[in-house]
Amino acid sequence: MSPVTHATPPIQLRRDKLAELPSTVGTPSYQHPDLTPGIVHIGLGNFHRAHQAWYIHQLMQQGKARDWAIIGAGVRSYDAEMRQRLLAQGYLTTLIELDPKGVSAEVIGPMIDYLPIEAGNAALVRGMADPSIRIVSLTVTEGGYFLDANTSAFDADHDDILHDAANPNRPRTAFGAIVAALGIRRANGLTPFTALSCDNLQGNGTILRNCIVGLARLSDPDLADWIDRNGAFPNSMVDCIVPATTDQVISQCHALGVDDHAPVSHENFRQWVIEDDFCAGRPPFEQVGVTLTDDVHGYEALKLRILNGGHQLLANVGEILNVPTISACMQDSDILAFFKKVQIEEILPHVDAVPGTTPQEYLGLVERRFENTAIHDTTRRVAFDGSARHPGFVLPSIRDAIASGASIKGLALAEALWCRMCAGIREDGSEIAANDPVWEDLRKTALAAKTDPGLWLAQDLYCGEFGDGSQFTVAFDHWLDGIWKNGSRAALAEYTSHSSSSN
Repeated sequence: MSPVTHATPPIQLRRDKLAELPSTVGTPSYQHPDLTPGIVHIGLGNFHRAHQAWYIHQLMQQGKARDWAIIGAGVRSYDAEMRQRLLAQGYLTTLIELDPKGVSAEVIGPMIDYLPIEAGNAALVRGMADPSIRIVSLTVTEGGYFLDANTSAFDADHDDILHDAANPNRPRTAFGAIVAALGIRRANGLTPFTALSCDNLQGNGTILRNCIVGLARLSDPDLADWIDRNGAFPNSMVDCIVPATTDQVISQCHALGVDDHAPVSHENFRQWVIEDDFCAGRPPFEQVGVTLTDDVHGYEALKLRILNGGHQLLANVGEILNVPTISACMQDSDILAFFKKVQIEEILPHVDAVPGTTPQEYLGLVERRFENTAIHDTTRRVAFDGSARHPGFVLPSIRDAIASGASIKGLALAEALWCRMCAGIREDGSEIAANDPVWEDLRKTALAAKTDPGLWLAQDLYCGEFGDGSQFTVAFDHWLDGIWKNGSRAALAEYTSHSSSSN
């Protein structure tokens, strides 16, 4: 299938112009006036529109779930720009599927509003307090949950949390807004909504419960007990590779005949696994391929360690070597050999099978997805926020390997490559621009670790606690020293040249 391009000017994306779009572009079969809200989604970025919103769209296309339309929301000032873009086009989104066989596009329209971004999040609180809202979902990134880095428990001492506890009617955070809305619902005799995390965290529903209940307990213990007793926080696993929208994606959308100022490109794969625990009803997700289960954790571990952990294996060394995309990393023989060896020998042994697939089969699927050259997923995007991604995606494999006495040499090399990347300069001398919320601290520590590797591992917030002289620290020191002296490719070659029996 080849992309269909149009010589005529693209049609502006608006609800009253949907019939004018090229016949090759899919459009909603439902009408905006027929939809009523059921979901508020906080953190409405590309991933949500390509993933959760797409599933709701599929249900609406079947004549179902039309009382589950989505209201978008954000809590940061930069969300206002996205709100204006989507408002101008009736909250419609063009999804561009990047299949290796060709490109296709469809317009989806399950979103019917986007709440104003206001100081104190008053509009968000009012929106979630509305009786029609039965699910509040979130994509606020792995680093947005106010977790203590050492214990993964709710960090009640964070400045923003302390502010929301002292000012429950003018919250700064999404979690403070959720607590305030639940307080209004309780006062009005309403039931809670289900709070559904769609972020890449093991046990994301449990973490979200701890955040919401923990914050509520700081200002209103009775409300906290009511939320904990009556609310629902299902764990979930979400999966779809969704690159950032660039001028190239907008131009690609134009070539397909649609003038969309906020299109989203995505791979030809989606997966959503949800714990079937909802306190106020839910759409019939299972009718559009969502897996409803009582045990999400096996799916979470499979995806977070093999796919998300695998992303970090590729992206950090890719940045150092100036390999621009994930698919290009998979075409680099040195990087690919490293990726495969670490996965097979040091990650897969600590991951269990789930219904329908084994870790080995899942790795094969991941490899095929990463090899998709139609997906221009940059190493920079994937390497972003390593201070949150390495603790969540790589350190669990290291801990399990150490506990079982298994090899950790490749995982230690992966962490040494992250450290080297954070020094902020590639091996060709070009600069790596700031790419982490704590980039400057990481950069200074990475540069100091060039002569004293222990300084990097002393960052318990990001590197765990492995102890001086441990098998892991010895391997990390060896790799970091070798990377600085001989380069990353030499380190990759040294690692991959050793048989598993010598590890």
